[in-house]
Amino acid sequence: QVQLVESGGGLVQAGGSLRLSCAASGRDFSSSAMGWFRQAPGKEREFVATINWTGASTFYADSVKGRFTISRDNTKNTVYLQMNSLKPEDTAVYYCAAKSFSYTRYGDPNFDLWGQGTQVTVSS
Repeated sequence: QVQLVESGGGLVQAGGSLRLSCAASGRDFSSSAMGWFRQAPGKEREFVATINWTGASTFYADSVKGRFTISRDNTKNTVYLQMNSLKPEDTAVYYCAAKSFSYTRYGDPNFDLWGQGTQVTVSS
């Protein structure tokens, strides 16, 4: 079964850090671009960060640039999102996503496989 499983979410105080992981299984994802998206209550899902298949190119939403870092380990079929200096407005369900192509861009919406999400709550 091809799937993405997120982990690492939780409750953290403003200014704190969390590291999300996304474990991909069921096929080789080393040639797939990957991404992180989030959805806050009452809002639409939004782009957070994406990374191409080699990890050489990354893209970030303006709201997280300089605070979040996306990375990947293709030997483990895993993608990470390191989140620092968290703010209450970062509170959301965070989703991992994969696409069939190797390359991505800023705000890329074209992902065809999604995880179930992990809750991140930042208290003020």
